[in-house]
Amino acid sequence: LGAARRARLPPGEMGWPLVGGMWAFLRAFKSGKPDAFIASFVRRFGRTGVYRSFMFSSPTVLVTTAEGCKQVLMDDDAFVTGWPKATVALVGPRSFVAMPHDEHRRIRKLTAAPINGFDALTGYLPFIDSTVTSSLRAWADHGGSVEFLTELRRMTFKIIVQIFLGGADQATTRALERSYTELNYGMRAMAINLPGFAYRGALRARRRLVAVLQGVLDERRAARAKGVSGGGVDMMDRLIEAQDERGRRLDDDEIIDVLVMYLNAGHESSGHITMWATVFLQENPDMFARAKAEQEAIMRSIPSSQQGLTLRDFRKMEYLSQVIDETLRLVNISFVSFRQATRDVFVNGYLIPKGWKVQLWYRSVHMDPQVYPDPTKFDPSRWEGHSPRAGTFL
Repeated sequence: LGAARRARLPPGEMGWPLVGGMWAFLRAFKSGKPDAFIASFVRRFGRTGVYRSFMFSSPTVLVTTAEGCKQVLMDDDAFVTGWPKATVALVGPRSFVAMPHDEHRRIRKLTAAPINGFDALTGYLPFIDSTVTSSLRAWADHGGSVEFLTELRRMTFKIIVQIFLGGADQATTRALERSYTELNYGMRAMAINLPGFAYRGALRARRRLVAVLQGVLDERRAARAKGVSGGGVDMMDRLIEAQDERGRRLDDDEIIDVLVMYLNAGHESSGHITMWATVFLQENPDMFARAKAEQEAIMRSIPSSQQGLTLRDFRKMEYLSQVIDETLRLVNISFVSFRQATRDVFVNGYLIPKGWKVQLWYRSVHMDPQVYPDPTKFDPSRWEGHSPRAGTFL
């Protein structure tokens, strides 16, 4: 970098050769005290909000304040996606984690409509409702204890497979679920492709996953060639049909990588956040009673002629929404995201050199007492009538 540019770098340390700060990072998360990693930088170098280290095989700047995160996330000219090689290899080079900005926008536009919006959500609710109800009954009828997160992941996976691959048979669903579970273990691991390491197992899982999705894709294309319709239209059908303003369609690799990304993101985040919301409500009986009373009031308001929940009912769940926002703040499923500097840029007065990776520590923002008073306390009421300032709820 040269002496002048080096002098403008954030405080920090690059750690051991090759390994960098990864041992300290992994040790903090394995210990159940994830905040210890950033706390060690704050303790040694002060509250500068940006620190340098060597993470996931790259020189990296860690950004830990709301203002810094907002700057990086909003500046598409100075920063592009910069996920670790392991993540890109596992999710796929044609997915959002590796796409240039214009391509990301194009694919997001093509794929957003089947997931969001009134019509899409109205269509999904009956299946979600019946799947959750039948899952709860099955757990109750089990007669003993169940492994809660495992069952939640199974339930959320069933829902998301229906949305993306409607009509997938049970064998296909189970094969996908097993592979996704193994894939996720290696998602943020060090990219060590040796026996016994999580990353190696995750690469195997991705190959199995791609084979299953390619098989479904081949069947769909063959059926279309024969003019055979499968009935309902799911995410895969929409991706096959999708074309941009120039008439260009997605190829098989693009479709598979987008599906791997969406399936993994929706499955993992939904299962884990539901588990944590349940844990927090169990630990806080008064909050549980309030959330339960709200649900019972909504149930009493539903006319006898109505089958299941509607979006109108869902939008009455104001306190439950606060519970979920507070769970997302306190647990923060995506505790960090990754960018890369396209040019020399300054954040909080410190230089991020061109080509360096940037880690945005969402968790540090959410646990900052200057942003959220008493941050370790689970308090859904903090969201009552509160609209978070840009960059503070990520």
